[in-house]
Amino acid sequence: AARVPELVPIRYGRMLESPFRFYRGAAAIMASDLGASPHTGLMAQLCGDAHLLNFRMLASPERRLVFDINDFDETLPGPFEWDVKRLAASLVIAGRANSFREADCASVVRESVRAYRERMREFAEMRTLDIWYARDDIAQVEAILSERLSRSERRRVDTASAKARTRTSLEAFGKLTRLVDGAPRIISDPPLITPLDELLPGTEGDELQGTLRQLVADYARTLSSERQHLLGRFHVVDMARKVVGVGSVGTRCWIILLLGRDDEDPLLLQAKEAGNSVLAPYSGASTYENQGERVVAGQRLMQAASDIFLGWKHMTGIDGRERDFYVRQLRDWKGIARPETMDPATLALFGRLCGASLARAHARSGDPIAIGAYLGRSDTFDRALARFAQAYADQNERDHRALGDAVAAGHVSARTDLTA
Repeated sequence: AARVPELVPIRYGRMLESPFRFYRGAAAIMASDLGASPHTGLMAQLCGDAHLLNFRMLASPERRLVFDINDFDETLPGPFEWDVKRLAASLVIAGRANSFREADCASVVRESVRAYRERMREFAEMRTLDIWYARDDIAQVEAILSERLSRSERRRVDTASAKARTRTSLEAFGKLTRLVDGAPRIISDPPLITPLDELLPGTEGDELQGTLRQLVADYARTLSSERQHLLGRFHVVDMARKVVGVGSVGTRCWIILLLGRDDEDPLLLQAKEAGNSVLAPYSGASTYENQGERVVAGQRLMQAASDIFLGWKHMTGIDGRERDFYVRQLRDWKGIARPETMDPATLALFGRLCGASLARAHARSGDPIAIGAYLGRSDTFDRALARFAQAYADQNERDHRALGDAVAAGHVSARTDLTA
């Protein structure tokens, strides 16, 4: 998808901040590197961007807090190890950002990959339906890990869980809106959040607002009937363009404020543009014509429990161009990790959670028996991935420096005053 030109310098500015920020925005670069390398041929539905910050606490439809993958913009079928390598390298890069010793970084990766390998071998012994019903409930994870966690680590998990439960539409409503003439409106914070009436005043703004209202009405048809009914109890109040993440900066993303019975009954949706997956040149084009549907289908296949408002829509913009979007809640009990606060033991613990969760996601679509047999019982794969991750972290640092050189030489424009 063509990015919004005025937002592209923000993307490069965020990637310049650190090698880890660069890595978050460089999924396409790594896909190219992986695509040019030999692979196992053991296929699964991939996240496509399985770095450690794309694993987090999420709310299930039953209102239980679970640990799962969150971002599926690049999802496509592909060799299972591509996701594992993306995760492994991110752990080394995060460790180096915290000044960990290289031996500690390697140990963190081995722990994470071992968790993936052992969980996959467990799935190889399970019935198909049992694999499908498996989920990483935070309460169960805490119980399993309780003997391995220190008192401070248990407090940290408890605090993160409690904070995730506060990240609701009501909490986002309080932060992102204010009353204007007695009606709630999204707060302007350009260029990060720009209400429609500021983005395109006059007739063009009215036309865009009508287009987005139609998007909400039409996307509802991709929901199940009971969820269509639920969405129908809300009405659109306001809309704004939002800058999100690092790699996604520049893609069109709208936040849509809806209200139910009154001003204390909000729902915030995010409609995000979906382009071709970065994996497509190397693993093959999607079978879905609509790239938003590709994202939704991949998410529903990999996640144990997906957002109840997850859907997609194709639309024609006011510029006459055709674009695909997927829609989900802006916030729903989402708790994100803070790797900059982690010591080696805590990062290793988080890496184990990510590895085990990724194995569950892959086992839903891939062949856990074949993958488990390939991984084996020894730590050969674990050690190989640790070596790969350290080498790729070196490459990522070189690429990050190259971006800095390009900006310094004036070849690339970067805006560094807006952090994520």
